[in-house]
Amino acid sequence: MLRLLSASPWEHLGSLKYLLYAPFLMIAILSDSEDKNMTWFHHILIICALRATIYTFWTSYCNMYFLNRNRRIIQEGVDFKQIDKEWHWDNLLILQSMIAYLGFYMSPMLRNLLPVWDTRGFIAIMILHMAVSEPLYYLAHKCFHGNYLFSKFHSFHHSSPIPQPFTAASATYLEQLLLTAVMGIPILGSRLIGCGSISAIYVYILSFDFLRCLGHCNVEVIPHQIFDTFPFFKYLLYTPTYHSIHHTEMGCNYCLFMPLYDALGNTLNNKSWELHRTMSLDSGKNRSVPNFVFLAHVVDITSSLHVPFMFPSVASMPYTFRFFMLPLWPVAFVVMLLMWAKSKVFLISFYNLRGKLHQTWAVPRFGFQYFLPFAKRGINKQIEDAILRADKLGVKVISLAALNKNEALNGGGMLFVNKHPDLKVRVVHGNTLTAAVTLNEINEDVQEVFLTGATSKLGRAIALYLCRRKIRVLMYTSSPDRFQKIQKEAPADCQKYLVLVTKYQAAKHCKTWIVGKWITAKEQNWAPPGTHFHQFVVPPIFTFRKDCTYGDLAAMRLPEDVQGIGSCEYTMERGVVHACHAGGAVHHLEGWTHHEVGALDVDRIDIVWEAALKHGFRPVSNRNNISPKQIQL
Repeated sequence: MLRLLSASPWEHLGSLKYLLYAPFLMIAILSDSEDKNMTWFHHILIICALRATIYTFWTSYCNMYFLNRNRRIIQEGVDFKQIDKEWHWDNLLILQSMIAYLGFYMSPMLRNLLPVWDTRGFIAIMILHMAVSEPLYYLAHKCFHGNYLFSKFHSFHHSSPIPQPFTAASATYLEQLLLTAVMGIPILGSRLIGCGSISAIYVYILSFDFLRCLGHCNVEVIPHQIFDTFPFFKYLLYTPTYHSIHHTEMGCNYCLFMPLYDALGNTLNNKSWELHRTMSLDSGKNRSVPNFVFLAHVVDITSSLHVPFMFPSVASMPYTFRFFMLPLWPVAFVVMLLMWAKSKVFLISFYNLRGKLHQTWAVPRFGFQYFLPFAKRGINKQIEDAILRADKLGVKVISLAALNKNEALNGGGMLFVNKHPDLKVRVVHGNTLTAAVTLNEINEDVQEVFLTGATSKLGRAIALYLCRRKIRVLMYTSSPDRFQKIQKEAPADCQKYLVLVTKYQAAKHCKTWIVGKWITAKEQNWAPPGTHFHQFVVPPIFTFRKDCTYGDLAAMRLPEDVQGIGSCEYTMERGVVHACHAGGAVHHLEGWTHHEVGALDVDRIDIVWEAALKHGFRPVSNRNNISPKQIQL
């Protein structure tokens, strides 16, 4: 019995639960347009869609850290565990749709047509809500905090550490039935006294959801001036701060929407209004300065939708193209144009590492824009503004992602360091750790590698490192001068291991390819069967060869004590970040005071690798998991 009251009957269906909407949809599509009774099913579908939109939009706003970071009540982020726990938040919508569907057939009263508008219905619903639903919910909620009911049913709702709109709908089956009754009483009551209307049903249900989301949004949006001017209002409408106290301290603030009943029941937390006032006053201040910032960028239009403020559940999984997001492509394209015209760097995520706040800021530029000559100046201006802003805030380290440190764009960050020699914030490209991760993936018995992008920052460092280990490096480049310059940097007895090649045919017998420049299917065909493609190219190459294996972009798994991370970094798995991101974090954790810009210092590859391992970062690849300096003949 407890099991039946704890879990929804369709829990075992997984995503197939949405087939329960099929009867509504089929009746709505196939029904006679003149059969007015069938409009009830149309209304069920429309209300469900609108309710889901309210929950989704509220959750999106809560995850827009660039808008509300100074208004957040609990500073921690929503992690993967909470996202998974609240994955089926919409079970509440399905349950109430099914009840409405059954009620239509079981009650002749509901089959009678309702008028579109009746002013008396709005008044009746408001009175019934305040006089019946509010005290009923208050008493029931208080009972659910008793030892038995709390442990069996209500603890699931409170197990989410950070309240968010999806938390409001995440509850056990028994609680959802109670909430359905609380919502249904005003609607049925107005119908019984003969003043119900379609518009009143819509307004009440959508307002109910709106206020539920408001209380669980973890962002204080109600200014304290309203309560200062109209003191009694604070007993008529709760605030996000008010409800967050219920989740952090419990034993108080049980109300649905009206703190009046907490005041009457002597369960009102005394610091509710003072804390709300403090949160409202502090909304214009930078209350939390990050120790480390990773300056990311968007890869393409579809991947721009892979952010927490769009769909948290989608962002919690590695990025891949999903057809259901295709209708949003035009919207994303328009937003791209607006961002291109004029926009600022924005905060998209944050997490805590050993109690230190780490944030991800994003330059609102798309991958292809970095390769447009006329866009170079504007992009560098946005990156420079981000660095100066971080410096002003007191950030210790800012790490540049992929294209933000492109050699042709700004010399791997050298442009900013040279232009602003007095920077206190350390600018880091993180490529030293990227090189270390790439080298770690190479098998111990490798004697020859084929390297594309050989004269780039990373290619140069990888080539010099491997030649010191007496590994032959076929350096693919169209610039003999740049090759010779790199070759001269190698020790005299190692220079012979660096070999200039200008055609892919030269690698037809080499089974270890390190790809730092994008290669097509035709170029990949020169690799012999069994080749493994290591890569540090963005975006990653396509996997054309079925008889070869492909490595992921250089990445590291975050330490186990990281808190508040709930989104995947592009195509990376949960808890995995690009190596350059990890490199910036290591730079900060080690307290290094130098900038890591421009050319890589080959001598520091082992130092950075060992520092990363010391702080709990782990390589993602399981090929060897050895230190780069162990690679030898």
